[in-house]
Amino acid sequence: MNIEQLTARLDALESRAAIESLISAYANAFDRIDASLLSGIWHEESTLDLPGFGQAGNRDEILAMAQNSWRQMPHMHHWMANPLIDIKGDSAEGTVAADCLFHDIEKGPVQVSGLYHDRFERRDGRWAFLSRRFELHFLTPLKDWTPVAGEEKYAQVDHQSLGEPMES
Repeated sequence: MNIEQLTARLDALESRAAIESLISAYANAFDRIDASLLSGIWHEESTLDLPGFGQAGNRDEILAMAQNSWRQMPHMHHWMANPLIDIKGDSAEGTVAADCLFHDIEKGPVQVSGLYHDRFERRDGRWAFLSRRFELHFLTPLKDWTPVAGEEKYAQVDHQSLGEPMES
């Protein structure tokens, strides 16, 4: 193996790790209500399409959509699994399965499952989402579901601050 081959292999491994970190950061940002983390994983013109939950045509719209989601569903838990990522230079495409538990203030607890279809791009050495589209497999109300242990409570929480403009 020559240095060019070794460099290409190292770049592929580092790119895959960076993209998998983006996928994890997306889940953590939504679950932790972390607008700063969410903001850092998108290019300015990135798009997010979550049928039934909203659609955004750039990073600012994505953040506004997240604010609305956090008001409607103040408790979220995303589990991302089985990422398939195809990297070609500074571009990549992939899919990742998602299973989510939300506490919707109107519907109560719901389970959402589906598949994310992603496009990524590396610019100036930094990978970020270019687009993310969710393919909804099912949304299931979890009637009378109540946690019996743990620290998180599903009581109504004051999320007034989520409606205020975000600092850039």
